[in-house]
Amino acid sequence: MANIHPSAVINSGAQIAADVEIGPYCVIGEHVVIGSGARLHPHAVVGGRTTLGQNCELFPFACIGMKTQDLKWRPENQTYIEIGDGTVLREFTTIHTGTKDGEVTRVGAGCLIMAYCHVAHGCVIGNRVIMSNGTQLAGEVMIEDDAIIGGMTGIHQFCRIGTMAMLGGACKIRQDCPPYMIVDGVPPLSVGPNVVGMQRHGVSAETRTAIKEAYRLLYREGLNRSQALERIQLEITDCPEVRHLLAFVKASERGIL
Repeated sequence: MANIHPSAVINSGAQIAADVEIGPYCVIGEHVVIGSGARLHPHAVVGGRTTLGQNCELFPFACIGMKTQDLKWRPENQTYIEIGDGTVLREFTTIHTGTKDGEVTRVGAGCLIMAYCHVAHGCVIGNRVIMSNGTQLAGEVMIEDDAIIGGMTGIHQFCRIGTMAMLGGACKIRQDCPPYMIVDGVPPLSVGPNVVGMQRHGVSAETRTAIKEAYRLLYREGLNRSQALERIQLEITDCPEVRHLLAFVKASERGIL
């Protein structure tokens, strides 16, 4: 039997695994699905068409699945939230449903979303992402796996943050942040490759050197984007990470920091 405090308010339509722990004064909506091993601390709220994966943990006053703040939302639209296995949502985190009919706001597995963070409609967050306190995502933001976002950072709608990118605190992000890079400052700039992050994730020394060279061509040689990409393709050791960096930059619609 699930360990549910008597003061919790749970709609009869909710689907809750047998070993879930739900603390005092939690509120669970009709269309919510909660996976095995999940734990909800007191006063957590989960509504909408939200699916929590296995072993998720919601801390007090996390509020997941409420209607998007996007004024284009219509009551006839069915929108969703999906939270991956093992993700932790700290105090006062808010994650909103999509806007368009069928749209999903998605947070991957193994993420840590710290206190007072906001994830708006239609965002897609990869696996093992860390969002520090007070990070605010506007609608349709995409964050790839293993990125780290510094506290009090705001990210403009439709921006993309690449894998293993690391953003400093209090950044105002209005353009895409390429993978494997460190972004910091006011205004924010790509200040160098995230060498320590790559090393911690098992990226080889040869590949780290290739990313350093790609950074030099993108940012230090006075080349425009097309010229830099052409030289990276011609001059840099081919590997999956360099190919991903090239594809990310080529696909950028807002431009890169």
